[in-house]
Amino acid sequence: MTQKGKILVVDDDRLVLATLTHGLAQAGYEVIDADNGDDAILLARQHKPELALLDIRMEGKSGFDVAAYLRQYCQIPFMFLSAFADEATIKQVKELGALTYLIKPLDIQQIVPAVEAAFASQAKARAQAEQAVVAPSPLAPATPPADQAAPTASTAASLPHTSAIDPLEQTVALAVGIVMHRNSLDRRQAMDKLQQQAQNEGRTLQAQCERLLSAQEVLAGLGGT
Repeated sequence: MTQKGKILVVDDDRLVLATLTHGLAQAGYEVIDADNGDDAILLARQHKPELALLDIRMEGKSGFDVAAYLRQYCQIPFMFLSAFADEATIKQVKELGALTYLIKPLDIQQIVPAVEAAFASQAKARAQAEQAVVAPSPLAPATPPADQAAPTASTAASLPHTSAIDPLEQTVALAVGIVMHRNSLDRRQAMDKLQQQAQNEGRTLQAQCERLLSAQEVLAGLGGT
């Protein structure tokens, strides 16, 4: 079987980790697994995965700690898998620039499509970036002036991967994850449900998703009082 890509999976629950690792390997991915944040960072530096699937709350370094390191030093995109959907968690997920946020419990049949969508999103972003680099602006000179330094590999590598993330896609991904959890739906069904709600209420999909996230944050705040 041709491997679809390399993914780092991190979860301190050994049963969850084994289930994810086996399921993603069966789906055609090369899987590297870690049950703690320190090992996750070491494995990411060694194996350079194309995507990381991170549990959030772990002993030692949290999934947020690992994500921040991957973003700053490895430029590896990531997505979160967690049992928590409180206001503070959702806020930090947004700030870190996760590709998506999946809420436990989920079975592997729900997780694999989300992983595939994340890989597709990254492939699209890379293709667009390469096209932008290859196709010069018609107003730009064919070669830069001699006194203008060309960008180096080190400066290019320092750009955070989150610059390629569409805020619309991120908002929709978070909302889809919440609907999947609340209604025990797969990703496609959750998206269909959101689109139908948006149509029925005369809103755009983005507006409907933003409304759902706002309501989730209000409910989380009430639960903590």
